Amino acid sequence: MLTHRNHSLLCKVWLEHEGKPVLGKGGAEILEAIKETKSITRAARKIGMSYKYVWNYLSNIEKTLQEPAVYTFKGGKAGGGGAHLTALGEYLLKEYKRIENYVGEILGDEEYWEAVGLKISARNRLGGTVQKVDKGTITAKIRLKIDRPVTVTAIISKEAVEELDIKPGDRVEAVIKATEVMIAKEK
Repeated sequence: MLTHRNHSLLCKVWLEHEGKPVLGKGGAEILEAIKETKSITRAARKIGMSYKYVWNYLSNIEKTLQEPAVYTFKGGKAGGGGAHLTALGEYLLKEYKRIENYVGEILGDEEYWEAVGLKISARNRLGGTVQKVDKGTITAKIRLKIDRPVTVTAIISKEAVEELDIKPGDRVEAVIKATEVMIAKEK
């Protein structure tokens, strides 16, 4: 969360299919609880939701995607039934967590906020001129001549090169993170 005086930046993440909501935070909690408890009843109890609400949520996922996210089975004489996530359920949960983590990283990434125009305290930036751009299938290698007597090479995504329209001769800054070198360009 980015906080400035009395302002906070928050966002909610959910997955949609053809404009219809499929999975939000509560739904991800439902799938996670079913994965852990192997039961819809125990999952509902664990997360403090009614069984009916959880069942209806799962039914809505199935109705929207035309495929179940949870497989249920009846118990026999020895005991009760159970539930487990289908391949779709596993995928939805994994994808939701991936996106939620990505958005969370962006919200907490000071260098990102400076790159989009908000002032931050990071000072590990080096101005320079692009000497060479090598685009690969997934990544691109940018060679910069730093204004000070040093040259830095950054490996960034091909999409970032195209989005920023980076080409030799452009003025850019190397924004150095603890684990990588990013490229920033004024709009």
